[in-house]
Amino acid sequence: MKCNVFAILFAALSLTNALAIEEPGMTAVRRETLLLERQNANNGRPVANGACCIAATSKKQDVCAVNGQQGKCVPANTAGCNAALTCIANSKLTCNNRVLENGRPLCRLRQ
Repeated sequence: MKCNVFAILFAALSLTNALAIEEPGMTAVRRETLLLERQNANNGRPVANGACCIAATSKKQDVCAVNGQQGKCVPANTAGCNAALTCIANSKLTCNNRVLENGRPLCRLRQ
């Protein structure tokens, strides 16, 4: 049985590529973020994914995703985002449906 170096190298490269593609839990988060962007959740602005919203792009009350949960961009400064808004999960927000901010109910981090 003959086996050349190229075949072994190709097999090793294929195996490492298959193993290092993505963490299992991140696929659903990325899919949900892309779905929100397609639904125009933030009026054409990108949906932030992580603790910090997108500086100079995200507005208050924009939809975002943090730790696999949906949230909103609010001025909380709890994640060291500097000038950017912080993405806070909806379960940690207190919202006032009578007051609108950028067309959505005003939400702030629950004290």
